Amino acid sequence: MTTKDKLTLPTAEEIAIAQECSREISAYLETGTESQQIAISSKDGEKHALSIPTRALSLLVDILAQLGQGNAVKIIPIHAELTTQEAADILNVSRPYLVRMLDQGEIPHHKVGRHRRVRYQDLMDYKTAVDAKRLSSLDELSALSQMHDPEY
Repeated sequence: MTTKDKLTLPTAEEIAIAQECSREISAYLETGTESQQIAISSKDGEKHALSIPTRALSLLVDILAQLGQGNAVKIIPIHAELTTQEAADILNVSRPYLVRMLDQGEIPHHKVGRHRRVRYQDLMDYKTAVDAKRLSSLDELSALSQMHDPEY
């Protein structure tokens, strides 16, 4: 991971600015339009009008909201190929555990030379399926608990 890629948590000042900006932009976000006009100021105070796709502006609001909650943010293109360490970090598992899952065919992958690569979309599909299975199990446990103890 290069210094550029290193994730750091936002400072208290950045959190406050992100919270304010998130609220401000959200108030003006018009999701029914393809693009919106924003103004940005240069160092000398000169304002420049820009047309930005509404989808990108909406993504900016999401990023600011996460920063406003004190979270580090990294943007990964959907078609990106991840290293096993990056994929393991996203799933919050160890790299050796992820490699075993790849070798068992639980998540699609391919090799580039000797190195395994995982498509981001395949990783998210796996995560969505696991999360859905987990929620289903929790619902089932909750229903069983209510059957045995109706006051619960």
